[in-house]
Amino acid sequence: MKIRKVKTQFVFFRICLAIAMWGVLGGMTAYASVDRLSVNGTFLVNERQEKVVLKGVSLGWHNWWPRFYNASAVKNLKEQWGCTLLRAAMGVEPEGAYLSDPEKALTCVTTVVDAAIKNDMYVIVDWHSHGIHTQEARQFFSKMVHRYKGVPNVIYEVFNEPVEDSWEAVKAYAEEIISEIRSVDKDALILVGTPHWDQDLHLAADNPITGVRNVMYTLHFYAATHQKELRERADYALKKGLPVFVSECAGMEASGDGRLDKKEWNEWLQWMKRHHISWAAWSVSDKNETCSMFYPSAPDAGWTDSDVKEWGQMVKKALSEK
Repeated sequence: MKIRKVKTQFVFFRICLAIAMWGVLGGMTAYASVDRLSVNGTFLVNERQEKVVLKGVSLGWHNWWPRFYNASAVKNLKEQWGCTLLRAAMGVEPEGAYLSDPEKALTCVTTVVDAAIKNDMYVIVDWHSHGIHTQEARQFFSKMVHRYKGVPNVIYEVFNEPVEDSWEAVKAYAEEIISEIRSVDKDALILVGTPHWDQDLHLAADNPITGVRNVMYTLHFYAATHQKELRERADYALKKGLPVFVSECAGMEASGDGRLDKKEWNEWLQWMKRHHISWAAWSVSDKNETCSMFYPSAPDAGWTDSDVKEWGQMVKKALSEK
C-alpha cells in the first residue's frame, strides 16, 4: 500500500508540474529546435555566426482574414510552399482590430505563432499599425514577450508602417517598446519601422537607435511602384551599417492592386539575395486585389494550384529558388 501511495503521489506531482509548465509556456510543451538569431553588422546570423536569409509570407490583416490564422495553414505554408518565415499581421486601428477587440487579436496571433514554433519556423509578431499607440503597444508586447520568453523562433515587429510620424517620433516610440521587450527577453530579434511606409531608411541610417543590439530596420516595397530609387536609398542605409529586414514586399503597385511588374520583382529578389536580406511577401488573403494570393473560393488550408492566384504562384516560385 505504501508503494502504491508513493506512485500515486509521484503521478500527481507530474500532473501538477505539467499544468504549471503549460501556464508558464502559454500552452506550449517545448521550444522548437531552431537557432537563436542575432545581428552582426548588417547581417542576420545564426549561433555559428553564419549568414541567414529567412523567406516567407505575411498573413493579411487578422481582423479581415482570420480564417487563414490556423495551424493547418501554417503547416501547409511550411511543407507545400517552403516558407521558413511567417508574419502574423495583427491589425491595430480598424474596426474589429486590436484596439477594439484585443481578445480576438491575441487568439489569432498566438494560434499562428504556436503553430510556427511547432513547425520549426520563424515568425514575426507584427504590430500592424500606421500610427503610434505607445501604451497599447507596451501592453501587447509585454504579454507576447512573457508568453514567448526565450523562444528563438519569435521576432517582434514593433511598428508596421509609420505614415505621418517623423523618424524622431518613431525612434522615441521604438525605444520605449524595445525597453519593454528587453526587460523580459535580452536577446529577442526586434524589427523597427521607418517613416513613409518603411521607405525612409536613410533617416534611420543617419540617426539609428543606439545602446541596444539585435535590432533591424524594416523596408517595404511594391515592385511596380518602388524601383531603382528605393534600392539606392536602401544601399545608402546598408553602407552606413544599418541592418535591413524586408518584412513586407510584393510585385504590384503600392496600392496592392494593379499590374504585376515581373521584371522589377526579379530585380528586387536579386538585390535581396545579393545583400543577404530576409523577406516576407504580402499577403495570405483572398480579397479581390492583385496582392491577395488566394481566390475567395480557396479553403482555409490545404490549397491546390487552382486556389492560388498569379501573385501567389510567383511567390511560391521565389521561395523555391536558392
